[in-house]
Amino acid sequence: MLGALAGLAATMAMTSAMRRFHGLLNGTNRYPLPPREIVDRLNSGRDERQARTNTLFAHFGFGAITGAVFALLPRHRGSGILYGLGVWTASYLGWIPAARILAPAWRHPAERNLLMIAVHIVWGTVLAKSLSELEAAEAEAFGRPADAELSVLERRERGTGP
Repeated sequence: MLGALAGLAATMAMTSAMRRFHGLLNGTNRYPLPPREIVDRLNSGRDERQARTNTLFAHFGFGAITGAVFALLPRHRGSGILYGLGVWTASYLGWIPAARILAPAWRHPAERNLLMIAVHIVWGTVLAKSLSELEAAEAEAFGRPADAELSVLERRERGTGP
């Protein structure tokens, strides 16, 4: 669960970076980024609004799922970046071209590949940090040690305090 939440947070950061970097692409390379291209290839509908919504759901859903997987793996310093690069590699050189959804990354413009690699580094970095913070919050801020005393409010509610 925490991994999925961290994946959503990381996907938000990634999406923000994608928006900003997309505007820096030269005109011939400024067509929709891969999440939208994938949705367009899988969905024959022509409704623009629905395609945008489907892209967001697919993009954030994939981020949540891959974030949940990350939470199951052993972690060390830099593992978020490596995982982000691994997701890019497995996706754009692996399952996406294997499923004939998009051509492999080496057939896309280098400028677009650099953008997508950069945002996967952002994603992996934010994923690891978000997961670490969520785990710490769960244990420290939202957890209760076994020997912790009840708060004044809890004692009042139970009729054992002032």
